[in-house]
Formats: sequence, structure tokens, C-alpha cells
Amino acid sequence: MGLQQMSFPLLQNSGEMILQQSSFMYNERKEYLGEMYIIVGLGNPTSRYAGTRHNVGFEVIDCLARKYGIDVNTKKHKAMIGKGTMEGQRVLLVKPQTFMNLSGESVREILDYYKADESNLILIYDDISLAVGQLRIRAKGSAGGHNGIKSIIQHIGTQEFWRVKVGVGEKPAHRDLADYVLGHFQGEEKEIMEEAFLDAADAVIVMMKDGIEAAMNQFNGVKK
Repeated sequence: MGLQQMSFPLLQNSGEMILQQSSFMYNERKEYLGEMYIIVGLGNPTSRYAGTRHNVGFEVIDCLARKYGIDVNTKKHKAMIGKGTMEGQRVLLVKPQTFMNLSGESVREILDYYKADESNLILIYDDISLAVGQLRIRAKGSAGGHNGIKSIIQHIGTQEFWRVKVGVGEKPAHRDLADYVLGHFQGEEKEIMEEAFLDAADAVIVMMKDGIEAAMNQFNGVKK
């Protein structure tokens, strides 16, 4: 009888602990919804690809991380991620580690975990149709030949997510496309791109604070 009497409080306490743990996990995922942006910069992992044209998304994430003191050093969801706030706004900074062509796997996993959708997303990536350093803000659109964006569209099932395209210049006629986007910036391109990374980071902030139209009005256009 003593054992039976003791078992009920233990079961009750155990149930309370399970409820508390479930509530904590739920809150961890839900705390960002509506007021949280998942900011994804596309690129390829490892030092081999650092500083290449295809990795401009990583560079912009690094700019945001430095400016707002966010450590993007947690390996989770096939990505390096960092949680923090920017201008009072909760954010998750993301650098997928799947290699470019499989970026959608990471983005899909993150959206599922946080029970978020495309309205929480901002994508940052390179665009060979834009001049070096030129920005173009878009609310939606096709992959435009970009395999990373193609993968994301396939995995999340929509083209309607905000994006910041960073121009890396048109491929020379004699060069292979893969060789070009995996190549490094040369000469004065480096200085232009350093400014472009800062501009792209600023564009993300404007998108969050003032909306997509304000960002397009401010940042779209030919880079001078």
C-alpha cells in the first residue's frame, strides 16, 4: 500500500515534467514565428570556396553577424546557424553546409523545426546577370538558373520568398560557368564587393523594418 501511495505522486510529477519539457520545446520553436526572420546566405562550405563569387551569401551573413554580435557557430539542420536580434528583431542567421545545389535540404529542415514558412525567409545569393556589386531586391521569382535557389524552391514548394541578389558580373564568353562562379574576385572587384556586402546587409535590415517595397526603392538599380 505504501508503494502504491508513493507511485501516484511520482507519476504526477513525471507527467508535470513531461508537460514542462514539451512546453519548453514548443516555445523554443514558436517564439520566432511572426516576429522572427530566417536569413539565409547561400554558399559552399570549406575554406576552398571562401571568397568565391558563389559565396557572396555567406559574406553578407558574416557582415550581419559582425555588426550585431551574433555567433554563427552552431552546427544544426545541415547548416551553421546563429540566433540573435538585429534592430530589436529576432533573427536566425543561416549558412547552409550542404553545398550549393542541395541548399533546399537545409532550408526545409529549418522551416519544419521552427514551424515557419516562406513569409519568415530572406535569401541572399549571387547573380551573374547583375553587374559586379549591383543589388536587386525581389519579393518572389524563379530560380533564374541558380541551382541553390532551384533546390530551395523544390523543397519548400513555392517561389514566393524575399531575396537579395548580389551581382557578381556576367560570365565571360570563353569561361565555363562553374569555373567562373567558383572563381575569386579580381583587382578592383574586391573593393566593389566589400561595399556591396555592406549594402546587402543594410538592405536586409530595411526589408525587416520597412518592408520589401522600401528596400526595392532604396537598393534596386545600377551600381555606380
